[in-house]
Amino acid sequence: MARKLPRKDVVIIGLGWTGSILANDLTDEGLEVVAIERGPWRDTATDFAPKYAADELRYAVRLDLFLQPAQETFTLRHNESEEARPIRQFASFLPGTGVGGAGVHWNGQTWRFHPDDFVLKTHLTERYGAKFLPPNMTIQDWGVTYEDLEPHYDKFEYLCGTSGEAGNLRGTIQKTGNPFEGARSRDYPTPPQKLNYGPSLFATAARELGHQPFHQPSSNLSQPYTNPYGVTLGECTFCGYCERFGCGNYSKASAQTTILPVLMRKSNFEARTECEVMKINLDSTGKKATGVTYIDASGEEWEQPADLVLTCAFMLDNARLMMLSGIGKIYDPKTREGVIGKNFSYQTMSSVQMFFDDKIFNAFMASGAQGMCVDDFNGDNFDHAPHGFVGGGYLGMVQTNARPIETIYVPPGTPSWGAGWKKAAKVNYNSAIQLTGHGSSYSYDDVFLDLDPTYKDRFGRPLMRITFDLKENELKMSAFLTDRMAEFAKAMNPRQIAKLPRKGPYDVTQYQTTHVCGGVIMGTNPTTSAVNRYLQSWDVSNVFVVGASAFPQNAGYNPTDTVGALTYWASKAIREQYLKAPGPLVQA
Repeated sequence: MARKLPRKDVVIIGLGWTGSILANDLTDEGLEVVAIERGPWRDTATDFAPKYAADELRYAVRLDLFLQPAQETFTLRHNESEEARPIRQFASFLPGTGVGGAGVHWNGQTWRFHPDDFVLKTHLTERYGAKFLPPNMTIQDWGVTYEDLEPHYDKFEYLCGTSGEAGNLRGTIQKTGNPFEGARSRDYPTPPQKLNYGPSLFATAARELGHQPFHQPSSNLSQPYTNPYGVTLGECTFCGYCERFGCGNYSKASAQTTILPVLMRKSNFEARTECEVMKINLDSTGKKATGVTYIDASGEEWEQPADLVLTCAFMLDNARLMMLSGIGKIYDPKTREGVIGKNFSYQTMSSVQMFFDDKIFNAFMASGAQGMCVDDFNGDNFDHAPHGFVGGGYLGMVQTNARPIETIYVPPGTPSWGAGWKKAAKVNYNSAIQLTGHGSSYSYDDVFLDLDPTYKDRFGRPLMRITFDLKENELKMSAFLTDRMAEFAKAMNPRQIAKLPRKGPYDVTQYQTTHVCGGVIMGTNPTTSAVNRYLQSWDVSNVFVVGASAFPQNAGYNPTDTVGALTYWASKAIREQYLKAPGPLVQA
């Protein structure tokens, strides 16, 4: 029997980027807020102090900062005819856990989605016709526009101190920056990061081929910066330990380095760590949340009553929690009815490796978002009609690290171990680099999430089941992007190149990104979306579900900037509309 605690105004499930932003905004409104976090407390000074050597084996290989499958996992199958099996070791994507969430160990790549991305179904249908799209593709418009989110993109970037250069400033295309981006109201808060040799060489080749390369927007800062909350970040030292690591230099934006130092001082905020939320509790009507039930580290069960419930966990956990709580109808792929679990999407990565005889790159001097990119083949920036697919991605030389366990490129045909591999690793370690294509992942009627009928977690709850495989559209796109990268690579004049397009079937043992999306998607209609344009549940109006779970499909960009913008967008609606008149913000 759960012990009942005193009521709070707001309970937040998960204390990563989204939970921290919402908690800070709502405590400013005078509300009593409690955040319940599954993982441990993490702080820059104590957990990531620079006096400790970065440990690649501990963090990058053994995944110390990530959710462990023994604690919680998911099951996976490629299609409905297969029997799903539990993921025993995370590799393809790496779910975060603990205070700060995945924002602790991201690379800092901070992209705004294109204006077309938010009206994707309408845009592609108008340009190419409905028959051009695969018949089982279920892409949707988001219910918000780029123009709606632009002020909130700006706010998140100024929270982070993002380094970059504007390509479209108030509608005027700039000579530098990304010429394909949506109009921004002002420039980035800090200038671009300095470049090392590899990205500089790519930029030269791109210009020679007639493109406008630009600095990747980076929340690894180019200079010291004090954000609007008064928190100061330092300059990146190019240590090469961003992805999978916390930043001890206070130079990579995270909840720890941008917002928690302010939030944790507030008397009307409380964080409870190592506590697992079991479900969102509903009243007898099923239309109002009354709080949550959770289990603490000692195994004791508690009920936390609250007037407002904000679900801010990892996107797969957001979807699962809605299913376990009975909020919304679970998607049925046979009837295409239901909304919870619908439109799961991922990312479609590919690369081209280059091997040189006459160049030294020193790629170990790097940051997670230091590079030069082109956007000509992203989204609908090019005519897809001759190619038979939709979608795209950005291409570039993003030199994130040269850590010796993970990042040694050797030419095709090299033995995978032994003396031959050692010789090739020694010859190529400092003279090989990689171009990367970061491609979109669109949604389909047979790609979805639901509760596994067989496997349960340590609390007896069904595991989340993922049904996913790479589709022909995305494989065609990957081959196209990889061919374009090979053209850039040849212009850089290496001794040898190796093209690595994404191939099917989906392999859960090969890392791509942690950019899994969907499952609690936003939209304008409760029959096709789980939350409205403000991320408010259509079914239970005092529940908001915030994060990449809201994406109806994934674009050819990293999602964090858009997650941040959506969080500030939802926060504004909660503060300026919901708190004044609790209830649905959009009528069904």
